[in-house]
Amino acid sequence: MLDRKSPPAFNQDKTFHLLTPENERLTSGNQLLFIHGGDQEVVKIELIFRAGRWFESKPGLSHFTAILLSKGTANLTSYQITSIFDYSGVHLEINPGLDFTSITLYGLTKKIHDVLDLLIDILATSTFPEIEIQQAKDIYTQGLKINLEKTSYLAARYFRKNLFGDNHPYGKDFEPEDVNNVNQTHLIDFRNKFYKSFVGFVSGKVSDKVKQDIAAKLNQLIPVNIPSKEYTKSPAVLHTNHIDKQGSIQSSLRIGKQIVGRSHADYPGLLLLNHILGGFFGSRLMKNIREEKGLTYGIHSSIHALKNESYLVIGTDVNKENRIISIEEIKKELERFRIEMIERDELDVARNHFIGSLQSDMSTPFAHADKIKTITLFNLKADYYQHLINAMMEISTENLQSLAQKYLTESELFTTSVG
Repeated sequence: MLDRKSPPAFNQDKTFHLLTPENERLTSGNQLLFIHGGDQEVVKIELIFRAGRWFESKPGLSHFTAILLSKGTANLTSYQITSIFDYSGVHLEINPGLDFTSITLYGLTKKIHDVLDLLIDILATSTFPEIEIQQAKDIYTQGLKINLEKTSYLAARYFRKNLFGDNHPYGKDFEPEDVNNVNQTHLIDFRNKFYKSFVGFVSGKVSDKVKQDIAAKLNQLIPVNIPSKEYTKSPAVLHTNHIDKQGSIQSSLRIGKQIVGRSHADYPGLLLLNHILGGFFGSRLMKNIREEKGLTYGIHSSIHALKNESYLVIGTDVNKENRIISIEEIKKELERFRIEMIERDELDVARNHFIGSLQSDMSTPFAHADKIKTITLFNLKADYYQHLINAMMEISTENLQSLAQKYLTESELFTTSVG
């Protein structure tokens, strides 16, 4: 008979199963990965181009090329392009980033065919009409004026500048005076150079017919050679930087440093260390700065693993008069990691939360595609996420203290505050 007085034994699942992608090398030379899964007749096509800020010859080229790609082609106006996507029920999303630009189509599987020719038209013949360029510049300039009044925007901006230098693509921001230096010729040239070579990820319920159709259409894009680019980092000499903002009642804080990337042996431990520090609601920073001291509504720490560099950053907003004490309390928490070993219970809670969150996110083929995308773009092994979990299960409190002493020394931290 079933004993209902005793709970079942806890059995922690340590596995991480990814759908196996079907890798197809197009005759043109570009790469397509198909991730088959799901019961719904929907499909997502995401094309990743090495067309981020890293590859700009002028500030703003990546941004304006991306947002203006669909604003007119040799055959269609912006209104006609939008109407075709709306009529087909397919959503187009274009996101420029520091390393890559992503172009994504979401829609019913049976409707994707209707917009594939349009996608090729946008990538091959976008004209960047002057009126659209001017409107985009006006929108950007107005948005920047608003953002420059926000302490959180300024703190993030100055923090990256201090970390990498204002001549590095991860540290330099697109300034108002840069807007007028971008013209139609520049945008067409950037598109021709950087919007031919891609890695594509097709996920969802994809029949053989749809698969063949997508491959045939995308095969029209002939990749071109994209030379690698290197930049010299020039971190700020002063590691502590405060910008006073008149009229502001709050201060925004950013504290962090450059760290190792995804392929480094220390990375799993640093992810877990960061999770305990400020990666979830039960983290140390939330307990101290928010719950015990009442200095903020929220505080978090995160690791940004970019293609060429990685960094850890702690971020929060506090009342202006609490700026100094908040910075001191954050640094005390970092010091605790260096001089005290984490309790085993605290380690287990954070580890279980991190692994559980990672596993629970994998409920759709789109989520699997996102993980496969990371593995592909960062040249990781196919079992990267299983290896990550395995490595985390082996980490001890002694390991974490050693990592804190190695990576969280106060002298290496950059502290930026605005307000």
